[in-house]
Amino acid sequence: MAMAQRKAFDAEDPVIGAIRAGDRYAFGEFMGRHSGWVRGVIYGVLGDRDSVDDVAQQVWTAVWGRIGELRDAKSWRYWLYRLARNAAVDAGRDVTRRRRRMQILAADLPPASSETSDGGPADHERHRDVLDAVQALPALYREPFVLRHLSGWSYREIADVMGMPVDSVETRLVRSRRLLRDYLRDKVP
Repeated sequence: MAMAQRKAFDAEDPVIGAIRAGDRYAFGEFMGRHSGWVRGVIYGVLGDRDSVDDVAQQVWTAVWGRIGELRDAKSWRYWLYRLARNAAVDAGRDVTRRRRRMQILAADLPPASSETSDGGPADHERHRDVLDAVQALPALYREPFVLRHLSGWSYREIADVMGMPVDSVETRLVRSRRLLRDYLRDKVP
């Protein structure tokens, strides 16, 4: 590392102390100086420019709230890197889970109408139909369905939280999918 860079990093020690003392101006300065590489870390993990701003905001909120956890002011860079990387990994998991849930739901749906799926009116109507169908499920079936397919819980996690055997969860999920298919078969040509 170049000597000038090392001095710049070492110069952050008093800024970290000011942030720990609740100095919002120091925090703003720190954030301004290091926002670029934090965003770079996030983008490097996610590869999705659209999500960078949201994740960066989460990171800076975490920095402000957790600055007291930083034991050694000299290790702030590694600490900030870990916060940024972990937030980006979590955001990536969320995106992957949402995509997987939508694929599972789409696999259980009747075939789409002849219109293309380009986000047009047919897709919007189909989405509304799916939401209506889930809402129409009896609570007995809706809760495990939402926990499994929209929240990504395992059968065991659902069984534990609902206080029932895993076999009962499986049965309710099979029945909820069947009810959804029947409901949507009548709604979607």
